[in-house]
Amino acid sequence: MELDVVFEDDRWEAVGLEGLASRALHAVLAWHELGEAEVSVLAAGDTRVAELNGAYRGKPKPTNVLSWPAQELAPEAPGGEPLTPEADPDGTLPLGDIALAWETCTREAEAGGILLEDHLTHLVVHGLMHLLGYDHVNDADAELMEAREAEVLAKLGVKNPYE
Repeated sequence: MELDVVFEDDRWEAVGLEGLASRALHAVLAWHELGEAEVSVLAAGDTRVAELNGAYRGKPKPTNVLSWPAQELAPEAPGGEPLTPEADPDGTLPLGDIALAWETCTREAEAGGILLEDHLTHLVVHGLMHLLGYDHVNDADAELMEAREAEVLAKLGVKNPYE
């Protein structure tokens, strides 16, 4: 597994993001019965994530997590299972990139009375699910994605954030 965490904001280093992201990635891959994968995580602040959100989604404001899948894996029908990612010749699954915004993530955890580590684990799992083709554009897709996230999070000892 190749996990590359890029720290653009030093505040992330204090929460053990690399270990947390590694655990989340292992759990998501195990749940989907997938092998070696390649993922990049950008640990940034709200300003940088707002720039990225504006550039790629036309929404120039911060958000908790953004994702850029390496492959289009979304199912054709609402509520359907995403496609299985194709591996590179060396067997590695290129999944894509995730970005997290420090201020937004910490504010949400505090407002929800959630341990920051649990909230971040959820957001990394959420981002990884997007990389695997899950989405929440419509109700059927959202229900499937949330159910899958809750199953993975339970294996990591994190309470279902959708309850």
